Amino acid sequence: MNLDVSITPTSLLMRTPDGCTETQLPAEVRLVPSSCGGLQYIRGDGLHLRLQARTESGPELISVFNQSLKAQECCTFYCQSCGEVTIKDRKLLRVLPLPSENWGALVGEWCCHPDPFANKPLHPRENDCFIGDTFFLVNLRSDLEQEPKANTKVICKRCKVVLGETISSETTKFYMTEIIIQPSEGSFPNIPRSQFVQSVIARCLVELSSARSTFRFTIQGQDGKVYILLWILNSDSLVIEPLRSSRCVRKFPLLENASEADSSSAWNAVKVLYQPCIKSRNEELASSWESDISVHPLTLPSATCLELLLILARSNASLPLSLRQMNSFQVAFLKI
Repeated sequence: MNLDVSITPTSLLMRTPDGCTETQLPAEVRLVPSSCGGLQYIRGDGLHLRLQARTESGPELISVFNQSLKAQECCTFYCQSCGEVTIKDRKLLRVLPLPSENWGALVGEWCCHPDPFANKPLHPRENDCFIGDTFFLVNLRSDLEQEPKANTKVICKRCKVVLGETISSETTKFYMTEIIIQPSEGSFPNIPRSQFVQSVIARCLVELSSARSTFRFTIQGQDGKVYILLWILNSDSLVIEPLRSSRCVRKFPLLENASEADSSSAWNAVKVLYQPCIKSRNEELASSWESDISVHPLTLPSATCLELLLILARSNASLPLSLRQMNSFQVAFLKI
């Protein structure tokens, strides 16, 4: 097949007798044409090449702990799926990160006297918000007409999505993937569900891998069932989604959304290896990961675990066949 490839600092154009395909880069990204190497076309796979790219300013990575909440600020909690108000005009006087889930065991190792925190769970006061790996803890005593039972699910009144669960008669856990927190003077931001879920999870993975040198994670439901095994490869990938053209079909399938096809954008992304664990798949591997202290568990609503699995599978399916697997794991990207 006659194939002509043209590379400029702002685009990559591939011409064949059947037409052309062009990838046009966002304004902040530039290619170095002279750095092109390893150019080859693999039938059924696509064009493979390596290029040096330069970016002026990528999307800023904001800490999960600080992306939504600030002390002394009056906030409203929304259901991310439908925009229903869950908590209205709550002034937060303290916004504090919780210690890691195994902090009690660490205290026992370091203290030479009995653990002073034993059997003393950390519950927020009325104007507190405590932040865990994937959840917020808030006190809903003043917002409830009747006292709720512990260990019951919190359901959105409008769309019936599971938002969290009650920890005690006063403390409620809201999952970060289900809730959007905005200053009360602001409005509800309409963010596509898949974009929101992968952004929250990607930021959480980057935060935890940096703070705790943890690179392997189990994604489990509220019942403790493991749905996905995740292994971070790197967190400095840049995903480019270019403009479409009326003259040429411009496409860059990696993580492309049909609704975003008319806009050019560059996203930071986390490259991960994953294994699904649904329908009794990878049971032995999942069991070994669960017993490994270097693997960090992340708990989400079961429906969100399945959503994340679909996002990963879609990302994997958009890659060339030769790049979809590494050893026995599947490869995917999560946009930040």
